[in-house]
Amino acid sequence: MSFHHSVQRSLNYDPVRYGTSRISFRGPKKDLSGRYVAFLGGSETYGKFIQDPFPDLVERALGMTCVNLGYMNAGVDAFIHEAEVLSLAAGAEITVIQLMGAQNMSNRLYRVHPRRNDRFLTASSMMKSVFREVDFTEYNFTRHMLQDIAAQASDRFSFVTGELRTAWSARMLQLLDALPGKKVLLWFSDHRPPKESQILPGKDPWFVDKGMIDRLRDHVDGIVEVRVTKKALEQGCKGKHFSPVEWPAAQHMFGPMAHAEAAKALVETLKPMIAKKNRPH
Repeated sequence: MSFHHSVQRSLNYDPVRYGTSRISFRGPKKDLSGRYVAFLGGSETYGKFIQDPFPDLVERALGMTCVNLGYMNAGVDAFIHEAEVLSLAAGAEITVIQLMGAQNMSNRLYRVHPRRNDRFLTASSMMKSVFREVDFTEYNFTRHMLQDIAAQASDRFSFVTGELRTAWSARMLQLLDALPGKKVLLWFSDHRPPKESQILPGKDPWFVDKGMIDRLRDHVDGIVEVRVTKKALEQGCKGKHFSPVEWPAAQHMFGPMAHAEAAKALVETLKPMIAKKNRPH
């Protein structure tokens, strides 16, 4: 498929806000007066360039309102710092939480923007003392900063990953504890959770390994693991909607087939949970 044939018009994401939240989510706005499933997550949950992201597909399959609270490049911080979002998720019958990378969170080494979690703000004195050769004023994004540090000081980078993994685990427990309803974790990636966290930046979600996920099992009602198939990955930009200027970014996002795979796996887990709730006593 040629580049020109793959380019389509950009989508209207119809951004909406719920209550006093400072975050704009993908619309249309949902009526949450009845029963619903909430989806928290990053770019994949938001469904950038996708007409029907997996929360919409799950809604159709379950016949229950599903509210997409995914946010582009979000880390766990985006949701912990938004009381309105936590309140919405707390009111859901089930909350699906996409497992996001550990790099987009504030920690003892650096701070990120409280909502745009991929934006690097400042390094702590501890970070500066460990990496004296790095000029942190040059960076605006966490990925760029961490990739450069990994390349310049690989002998000390495990110090960073250790802190990020610890912060991620603590922040995830904080998020799960704030949600009284049923909770399901979603691994949505092109690979299975690695047995050990990669020391250097790798594939999304960065620095999250199987052990970190397993330690959350007692705090959730289910874990859905979606490894996108080779066939779905080979679709490339087929079925995505983007303008020519968005083409580089569109190449790195999952397409409609991958979202369909995620939705199918989620429905298999969520449907029995909802049916059990509906069963008469």
